Amino acid sequence: MFGVRPVLVVIAVLLTFVAGVPAAAQDIDTENPAPSQPARIENRIDTGPTLTWLSVYSPSMDRTIEVQVLTPAERKGTRPTLYMLSGSGENEPSSSIWLRKGNAAEFFRDKNVNVVLPLAGPASFYTDWENDDPRLGRYRFETFLTQELPPLIDAEFEGNGNDGVAGLSMGAQSAMMLAARNPDRYSAVAAYSGCFLSEGILGQTLMRTIVAGYGGNANNMLGGPLNAGWAAHDLLVNAEALRGMSIYLFSASGLPGPHERYETLEDLDTLVIGGAIEVGTDSCTRLLRDKLVELNIPATFDLGSPGTHSWPYWADQLAKSWPTLAAGLEP
Repeated sequence: MFGVRPVLVVIAVLLTFVAGVPAAAQDIDTENPAPSQPARIENRIDTGPTLTWLSVYSPSMDRTIEVQVLTPAERKGTRPTLYMLSGSGENEPSSSIWLRKGNAAEFFRDKNVNVVLPLAGPASFYTDWENDDPRLGRYRFETFLTQELPPLIDAEFEGNGNDGVAGLSMGAQSAMMLAARNPDRYSAVAAYSGCFLSEGILGQTLMRTIVAGYGGNANNMLGGPLNAGWAAHDLLVNAEALRGMSIYLFSASGLPGPHERYETLEDLDTLVIGGAIEVGTDSCTRLLRDKLVELNIPATFDLGSPGTHSWPYWADQLAKSWPTLAAGLEP
């Protein structure tokens, strides 16, 4: 989680919630729109008894997106689908971070749910960008995740149309944004160690820092600083749209917790940088909690226990958040 990161302003170091290296540049055509071809599964490989690899053509992005799908070991008729998003910098093309570090395959083996793990979108915030970016390419992930991909998943894996979304770090903010902007699509949402601001100086600084760390220009994402797109993605502004969903929010305190180790430089990085980042995400998550309480929107909160911005705590959260997610995914 804490690989090479650019030296940025102090506020970003303390509160930003991603790490990694810049994405490679993509050749794009910014003048011609994506062709009007249907979304489709171009290739399917069953890589294990409960794991499938899909290559999915996205007409909105005019490219193929790689997706992994978990299905239960024992299938019991049609089932809901949970879309799980990674943090930026963790979009390893060979396998989802939820499989490599989150123990997702084992955890979901006996759950009657499809779990969809997209392998794309560094610094995308999984939203539809207003313009193609010369460095990052064409990002239309909201369209892909809410319109193009779900019908294909339901048809291929006996989905029943009940969908949820969850994510960590950048993916936590993205999951909440997708849920608030698409309340007819999702009935359950979980966010682990995220920040949920996009409007204003703080929200824009955080998001712009993340995009800039990958060589992108956030003006291509949600427009200039005064553009209405920033407020349209802010969870404190749009919290009312979450009403009726099954909601789970997690953040740790940033103080050393039960999973901390003190043996290597990487351990020190997790302790110091991961601790500082989690202090910021805990503050952000409490702002959203207060807003939900103010609006009398029910949610489940797990906030403030010792822990850093690191994978052992998010792996723990699969089991802790699952009852809330499962309740929302029930028909």
